[in-house]
Amino acid sequence: MLNKLRPALGRVLTPIGRAVARTGVSPNTITVIGTVGVAAGALVLFPRGEFFWGTLVITAFVLFDMLDGAVARVTGRISKWGAFLDSTMDRVADAAIFAGLAVGLLDGDRRPAAFVALYCLVAGVVVSYAKARAEGLGYTCDVGIAERSERLIIVLVAAGLDGLGVPYVLVAALWALAALSTFTVGQRFAAVHRQTLDRPAEPRVPEPRP
Repeated sequence: MLNKLRPALGRVLTPIGRAVARTGVSPNTITVIGTVGVAAGALVLFPRGEFFWGTLVITAFVLFDMLDGAVARVTGRISKWGAFLDSTMDRVADAAIFAGLAVGLLDGDRRPAAFVALYCLVAGVVVSYAKARAEGLGYTCDVGIAERSERLIIVLVAAGLDGLGVPYVLVAALWALAALSTFTVGQRFAAVHRQTLDRPAEPRVPEPRP
């Protein structure tokens, strides 16, 4: 849903990207630094229950990570390797955020929410994988009420408010996110299935193995 804002966001980030590009930092370096910063904030601070400070650190590095595309565009260093690295590092960052939350919620009476956080982690991976696999097969799969941007906003705002002492907001957000992510998976399954019905039968393409 927030993908509709990408053109406006690009206009804001491009001047910043030019300034960063003058320092000589490569887009891939920005991607890696951003991911390492997010993972460190999530896996060090969240398990200690420092949800507010963890959210601040993660948000800062998420915003920094958004500059990789802007720097790539202004320097002409857009590449398939950069796109692959960026997508893969996004999965690492997302996993770190929800894993850190799960560990931080294990103590006390919020233990059930820890398992909801793990479910959100898995559901988020499936949402992303469904799109990647569909596009690999030649289909489009851009639908979804809870794509990565929406999921990050929901979980980080809720975690930050929880760190400030707002009760129930994080648990409620995780349950809502679990439902929204599940619905998004269904949306993507349905979208791809409709496209398969509109095309002639094709041989099944085996999934690549690692």
